[in-house]
Amino acid sequence: MAATRELHLNLNFLHAGTFASAWRWPASQPGDFADVEFYVRIAQLAEKATFDAIFLADVPSLSDQPGHRTFNALEPTITLATIAARTTRIGLIATASSSFNEPYNIARRFASLDHASGGRAGLNVVTTADPSTAANFSATQLSHGARYDRAAEFAEVVKTLWDSWEDGALVGHKASGRLVDTAKVHPARHEGAHFSVAGALNVPRPPQGRPIVVQAGGSDDGKRLAAEHADAVFTVAYTLDDAELYANDLRARLVQAGRSPSDVLIFPGLVTVIGGTETEAKRREQELWELTPIEYGIGRLASILQVDPARLKLDEPLPSDLTLPANGMQTFFRGAVALAARGGFTVRQLIRAQGGGTGHRIIVGTPEQIADDIERWFRAGAVDGFNVMPDVIADGFPAFAEQVVPLLRAKGLFRAAYEGRTLRDHFGLARPPRRAAAQPVEAGRLLQESYA
Repeated sequence: MAATRELHLNLNFLHAGTFASAWRWPASQPGDFADVEFYVRIAQLAEKATFDAIFLADVPSLSDQPGHRTFNALEPTITLATIAARTTRIGLIATASSSFNEPYNIARRFASLDHASGGRAGLNVVTTADPSTAANFSATQLSHGARYDRAAEFAEVVKTLWDSWEDGALVGHKASGRLVDTAKVHPARHEGAHFSVAGALNVPRPPQGRPIVVQAGGSDDGKRLAAEHADAVFTVAYTLDDAELYANDLRARLVQAGRSPSDVLIFPGLVTVIGGTETEAKRREQELWELTPIEYGIGRLASILQVDPARLKLDEPLPSDLTLPANGMQTFFRGAVALAARGGFTVRQLIRAQGGGTGHRIIVGTPEQIADDIERWFRAGAVDGFNVMPDVIADGFPAFAEQVVPLLRAKGLFRAAYEGRTLRDHFGLARPPRRAAAQPVEAGRLLQESYA
């Protein structure tokens, strides 16, 4: 008999909240986005609500429009390490750019986070489409295809490094003076188009074997990367039909890659606006919308569509000659264009439908309406859960945790307590066996091999 499916929930901790105006909301403090104590408090609440994980997105540049909106300022793994010290179960997922990092540094950082947290780390590999970020790293922006080629090699090397120590390589035998069994430590010996990595990782194999790997792109290149390397995907889906098409495509790719369709969990983003009544929820959405500068919404939409903001006329439809950007955020482009066409929206209406530029589906209603919507999508089988994206973190997330989660539990969809300790446990994914690698390092040559 097949095991009962269990709903999974992550908190997408997007600075002050998903709405651009969240920092202006009465419950928010403008400096919360850079206050690690705020992150800790919300993470502890998410753990109390038995969320699978919290997720910190990251762009290593001062991008978007900081004059109008807060942003992810703190380095995410440092923030998550702080949270790890003050929580015990909740998973800890952070973004790292494969375009502007080296795999050795990232493998070491996330292996360390996995050790520090007792097996709760997850790595979201992104290719970073923002040209302003490239300018911070003495680099030119790679093409879309080149970014994903680099990302695939990056993911392969990171996993090889996590597997460079066998389980049991750390001997620690005081009487004989033998600390590490070097026959169980293997150099990467990787020579590829983008990276050359000689040595083994200097951190023992992580508690999870390998931290969870997440992919968050909906292009063909992104889905290929997910099918080859991901344990979970973060997606955009405005309708259940969208979600089903994506799931069917990804699962077919997984089979082609020699994996099971159940090997990768699918999490679309879900923006929530909660009120005691539907009228209250709609009033809250209206007030958040009125606090969002229209110039922010135009600038955000123009960035997604890669057009001059002057071309976007507020009370007219989108320009008819838009083309998919060859080197931009293709997932959000497709989502925005499809949403506008489906709703017959003007630019102003589209910006509002996206909460001033969220790029994800928004549901406005009572806790009961939101729980019913989550149930309908989950039982359809196209999604394994959601990245919950509250309108305002400060009071929107407590409302979800305290009012929606109990309803999901009453429906028999969501756990009342954690059964395991690791993020893999929460996601229902097995600890992966270590993959075969190069010949073991000879005693006395480990240091030389690793850092040649």
